[in-house]
Amino acid sequence: MSYKVLYQAGEDEIEEKKSRFIAHTLPVNSEDEAVAFLNKIKKEYWDARHNCYAYTIGRNNECTRCSDDGEPSGTAGRPILDVLLREEIHNCIVVVTRYFGGTLLGTGGLVRAYQAATQAGLAASYIIEKQFGKKLHLTTDYTGIGKLQYLIAQNQVFTLDTRYTDSVTIDLMVPEEKFADFCAQVTEATSGQAQMDSEDLEEFGIVNGEIIF
Repeated sequence: MSYKVLYQAGEDEIEEKKSRFIAHTLPVNSEDEAVAFLNKIKKEYWDARHNCYAYTIGRNNECTRCSDDGEPSGTAGRPILDVLLREEIHNCIVVVTRYFGGTLLGTGGLVRAYQAATQAGLAASYIIEKQFGKKLHLTTDYTGIGKLQYLIAQNQVFTLDTRYTDSVTIDLMVPEEKFADFCAQVTEATSGQAQMDSEDLEEFGIVNGEIIF
């Protein structure tokens, strides 16, 4: 199964009754990375009244944290975290910095403002889907290449490289849920003549049409 992760950081700002809410996002893979980023933002915006945040780490949200940083309880950190959980975005920290504009927003107004700022920050970021798959190396003679190319296209399997020597070797990334069926199709289509070598399961994503690991 695939899941969404933050791939590239983003920044955006909203204004509500003259209060500025500045959202920064960053991909993180550990609490240490999240805390380091939070401290960086606090240092950069040292004169702001609040630097509220939330982060979630792990494919199954094994680690989640949030803080209101002086705002009324439950009006900032938890609303930020709720957006991340609702959008199912993993390995991400969002810090929303508030400069007070002189007008109290009330509990509901704060919740809406922090969530809107979070959504704006995420919209300015780059979010991708990651999934598990296996690298598969197919080797065949030139008479079998057409059948393999057809199967690759039909199954929407990702081609990493193709090498032409006295035979043809195609390096593929096959999503985990397609792997067994795809290998069976290759065996049937080539009457068992295609050589298949696979590697261990690993995570991958697609960025601008390119596979990243």
